[in-house]
Amino acid sequence: MTDTATPQEEIQEVQPAEAEGTAQSHQPHQQPNADGRPPRPPRAPRQPRQQQQQKQKPKQVAQQQQPQRARKVHPALEKLFELYPNMFGARFLPLKLGVFQDLLEKHPDDFKKDELKVALGLHARSTRYLEAVAAGLARHDLDGNAVEPVAPEHVHHAILELHRRRVQRNPGEDLRPQLVARIARAVEASGLDREAYAVLVRSRDEETNAVLDEALAELARQAAKREALLRAFEASGRSSEHEFAEMYGMDADEVGRTLARARTERQPAPPAA
Repeated sequence: MTDTATPQEEIQEVQPAEAEGTAQSHQPHQQPNADGRPPRPPRAPRQPRQQQQQKQKPKQVAQQQQPQRARKVHPALEKLFELYPNMFGARFLPLKLGVFQDLLEKHPDDFKKDELKVALGLHARSTRYLEAVAAGLARHDLDGNAVEPVAPEHVHHAILELHRRRVQRNPGEDLRPQLVARIARAVEASGLDREAYAVLVRSRDEETNAVLDEALAELARQAAKREALLRAFEASGRSSEHEFAEMYGMDADEVGRTLARARTERQPAPPAA
């Protein structure tokens, strides 16, 4: 047989053999080769690649189906969930400043000081909690009442930390545009002007400062476009914003909102307290 057996030859090679005790008596006598060497024994049939892959799949599936170890929850966090499911349960909300002392005063027998501090730290560093802070949600007391806004610098740092974690999960993906856009929205939501926000959150990290500057520059470009539209409306001689929008083929509602914002931005900022 040659090294490249045909399908028919492979079928013949895999015919079931007789029992070992009678196999030699039933095998036909094989003639030696022309050079006197004994004939080559039949080659084992090749298994199709698909069958080999199928044999490997069960092992791979078994490895994938191995249950992952459940992450152990801090006992104090379990107690917090039991006492305040609306704050430490399905939805996370930013906690009011001083909630640590509130918990110790309300539950002196339920929490040890050091354990509660560790539990609250784990809670505040969780991704779900950081998402709530980065979204600019208000701080809440233990009863779920909104009591105070989150400071702009806390929102900013939460955004940066979430970005850092996403970069670690998605290496090679360019997430910078998303970060710039999110910081720009945070600047606008803060109620501060661009310069005041920059002074508040600027750090020693050159990379994060560069992202901040990019977001502030984008906001400046948008403000310049709004001012240009307001000047164009004033120079057009049109008394109706709707008529002005139709003249340039723009959406009237969008033009109205843009002009209103441009007028607000023209007003001088109130003096600092």
